[in-house]
Amino acid sequence: MADQNGEKSQDPTPHRRQKARQQGQVAKSQDLASAVVLLAGMLALLLSGGALVDYLARLSREHLGGRPWLDVDVALTVVAYHAVVEGLARYVLPIMGLVLLAAVAVNLGQVGFLFVPDKLAPDLGRIDPFKGFQRLFSITTASRLAFGIFKILVIAAVAFASLYQERATILGLASLSLPQIALFLVETLIWTTVKVGIVLLVLAILDYGFQRWKHEQDLKMTPQEVREEMKNLEGDPHIVARRRAVQRQLVLNRLSDLVPKADVVVTNPTELAVAIQYDPTEMAAPIVVAKGAGVLAERIRRLALEHGIPVLERKPLAQALYRDVEIRQPVPREQYAAVAEVLAYVYQLKGKSIAPRP
Repeated sequence: MADQNGEKSQDPTPHRRQKARQQGQVAKSQDLASAVVLLAGMLALLLSGGALVDYLARLSREHLGGRPWLDVDVALTVVAYHAVVEGLARYVLPIMGLVLLAAVAVNLGQVGFLFVPDKLAPDLGRIDPFKGFQRLFSITTASRLAFGIFKILVIAAVAFASLYQERATILGLASLSLPQIALFLVETLIWTTVKVGIVLLVLAILDYGFQRWKHEQDLKMTPQEVREEMKNLEGDPHIVARRRAVQRQLVLNRLSDLVPKADVVVTNPTELAVAIQYDPTEMAAPIVVAKGAGVLAERIRRLALEHGIPVLERKPLAQALYRDVEIRQPVPREQYAAVAEVLAYVYQLKGKSIAPRP
């Protein structure tokens, strides 16, 4: 039913995810970045804001108090300008650096390193009035508008609650000195902003979770899309099947040439089959001439029976040889005893003896 209706019921393939990422389609929340940057800025102000205020106070006293500048020339102005810039840089750059570091970290944490040069090219479709009208009245725009209004209401509620707790101090500001009023206003503003930032961070985390869910839903594929992708990546299914059939036939033909040369076949008894050949006059040790599992094991057993080659069930030996020995490779020393026992039994059945190698 999903196939007929074209429903997106299939999980996205790795190729689909990679293609979407190359096009810049990733799960990302702008609100999360804004909330983290806001909290990082407040943290920076709490850590080094006092030093910045002290510097600004000293700068104000130096330039607004004391004796006036009666002689002002270009050199004096340049020196004063450099002094102010160096002083501000000493206190402002750490704050800006922390905010920048937080912004980079939160974006890398969401999408990793992503460079999409196609996004830098002009897109005439974005100035299409019809498409713009569709985006303006889309469900996505409506949901973002509703979420934006909700955030405004939450921020207003948090700010009101924070200020309401300080209502007694606010009503008594007239009795405080000017420095006390300034200190109260700064502390209240900073901590109210921190509370708002924490609430925004919680909402942003929820928004990021929603964006990831929506991204996964958008990437889902219909069964037809999965088939088309597999066809494009691997080629026509009929050609792939034909190629595999040819490869399978080549393997079977190879077995038809190799198995008749074996002296014995050891099995597991049905899952594995290993054909062993030993010529005492030419070989230093027995070799594995063929091995296989499943259908190939059945083919090896059938060929052995057709050519009168003994088939013996030796589970540990068959498993060890299949796992450790490649075709045309000699049997390892640790398996000499087990293989010699099998060969001795086979030679006894055939009335032959293992002659020593000259």
